[in-house]
Amino acid sequence: MKTNRIRFLNTYIDSLTAAQAKSCADRLIRQGGQHYIVTPNSDIVVKMQDDKELKDICERADLILTDGQILVKLSRLMKRHIKERVCMTDFVWDICDLAAEKGYSIFMFGGKPDVLTKAEKRIKKKYPGLKIAGSFSPELGFEKDSRQLEAANRRIRGSKADILLVFLGCPKQEKYIYANKDIYKVPLSIPMGGCVDFIAGAVKRAPKWMQDVGLEWFYRFAQEPKRLFKRYFIDDMRIFWLAWKYRKV
Repeated sequence: MKTNRIRFLNTYIDSLTAAQAKSCADRLIRQGGQHYIVTPNSDIVVKMQDDKELKDICERADLILTDGQILVKLSRLMKRHIKERVCMTDFVWDICDLAAEKGYSIFMFGGKPDVLTKAEKRIKKKYPGLKIAGSFSPELGFEKDSRQLEAANRRIRGSKADILLVFLGCPKQEKYIYANKDIYKVPLSIPMGGCVDFIAGAVKRAPKWMQDVGLEWFYRFAQEPKRLFKRYFIDDMRIFWLAWKYRKV
């Protein structure tokens, strides 16, 4: 399967449009076996610099999609030319559309129980024919408890879902998928972090113009300044240092 994978900063990216990514997701499901997609944005790329395990997991993924307008803009400045941002808060609906069209079933894993319930209801309302094979919000730290981890994997495997959407946040969701995909045996797993809040309507998207110019992060910061200040104004600023460091790679 051609994914147009390119070297970018400290990692690799599949330079695809959202439509191409949706088509690749379909092929992965039909291919057999257990596959997974990762969705790096600036925050995840920065985390990779200090977390070798996360970096290795992301680089072994079947698809590496760019969920960050800043990364797309940097790629053009650095003449790497990532085709477009594949925004997870949009791509999740592409996946639902694919599932409804092809008859695939979805399992939703993670997020707060009330938010997960609302998200499931909104998906069912938008896609009445789409099969939700199940949903589950595990307890905090479940992955460190062998009994809870086994129960979660058994629940997912028993659902016989075709697609697993994981809302655990980075890097927990990527590490969970990589360590357990061959146990729960879902054809395609996709880490989607806080997307569940957007699906449920608990958090509002930025206006389209802010998304297009790369200011969606600022809109989110304005909604939750205390929680997001360190991430956006300290941690994620390292992306520009990475751009300088890897400018000739």
